[in-house]
Amino acid sequence: MMNRVILVGRLTKDPELRYTPNGAAVATFTLAVNRAFTNQQGEREADFINCVVWRRPAENVANFLKKGSLAGVDGRLQSRSYEGQDGRRVYVTEVVAESVQFLEPKSGGGDMQRNNFANTGGSGQGSPFGDNQNRNSGNQGYTRVDNDPFANNGETIDISDDDLPF
Repeated sequence: MMNRVILVGRLTKDPELRYTPNGAAVATFTLAVNRAFTNQQGEREADFINCVVWRRPAENVANFLKKGSLAGVDGRLQSRSYEGQDGRRVYVTEVVAESVQFLEPKSGGGDMQRNNFANTGGSGQGSPFGDNQNRNSGNQGYTRVDNDPFANNGETIDISDDDLPF
């Protein structure tokens, strides 16, 4: 049997963090995931998928993601039901996340912020990956995020079949 879900989308609102009576953290959020096709009016539609994540990853999600943040979710689909306030049975289907990837800097948004993040080696202001110290000194030999090592620059790129890994 297999039950695997992988999603990439944007949060529709800030995550909600709660704690169980036993002290386990649980965060819930909704991810808007664009469909791969457009409707008859040429507009791209989205699916709004409820997600839940537990323990330390839940606290990280609550601390570093907010409405509009781009996130990747890897988990499983789960269905459950409970009795609503009106006495009727309520059925819920949600993704239980095993991991949540932060796909942009905490500050998110415009190119200036992305470039600032790239220029600080991933530990700049607003980064979910570290403190505010510049760590470029340990990154010699690495290409900056905003520099494309495969940029053509008007020259032909000579690649033989022996250079390919497949």
